[in-house]
Formats: sequence, C-alpha cells, structure tokens
Amino acid sequence: MSNYREILRLQRLGLNKTEIAASHGCARNTVTAALLRTGSYGLQWSPPDEMSDKDLSEKLFSSLPGKPIYMIPDYAYVYREMQKSGVTLNLLWLEYCDQCKAASETPYQSTQFNKYYSDYLNKTSATLHLA
Repeated sequence: MSNYREILRLQRLGLNKTEIAASHGCARNTVTAALLRTGSYGLQWSPPDEMSDKDLSEKLFSSLPGKPIYMIPDYAYVYREMQKSGVTLNLLWLEYCDQCKAASETPYQSTQFNKYYSDYLNKTSATLHLA
C-alpha cells in the first residue's frame, strides 16, 4: 500500500510526479491518482496528524469498485436439464443470465460457467473402473 501522506509531502516540497514516484518507489500513475483525488475531495495538501495513513487511504480511494460478486448457478439443476433432449449448455447459460438479470446479480461469462460446470461434473460423477 502506498504512503499517500509521503506523496503529498513530497509534492508540497515541489517535486514533480516522476521524481515523487522514483523516490517513493511507486508508479507515476499512483502519484497522479493520489494528487487528483486529494484535490477533488478537498483535502489539504497536509492532512491532519490525527488522520492515520489508513484513514487517508480510505478517504482517497473508498469509492473505487471492488471485485464483483457473481451469482452461483445451480449446477444440480443444470445437470438434470442437460439429460433432456435438445438442451445445450449454452441455452442453460442464457437462462442463467436471465435469472441473474431478474435478480440484479452479476452472471458468470459462458466460459467460466462452462468451467465450473465441468468442475461440478468431475467432483460429483462417480465412475467404476474395471480392470
């Protein structure tokens, strides 16, 4: 995690973004983002001493989106439906996408849906090997 307080201090000393990035050991884009967010949130170039580095980081970057949470498909249902004639995995994925849309959830892409279905089959399929 970057030390945003140090980035702001170096900027206040008159160093440019490239020099700050080099002395701080971070990317220039990180420096630019920190300085832009500081100005847009109305923070002073010298944050108060009672504000911890963690609080400063949360203040600057709290609105960034996190990892999306995907709706888990019911692979037992998919398995049962795949036994029927004329049903394809792509049709079931489209049905799953419609369910996600109705529930305002994020669906898996078809490749991930297919991979997890394959994993489900490998985990639940019982086979007997005859010698």
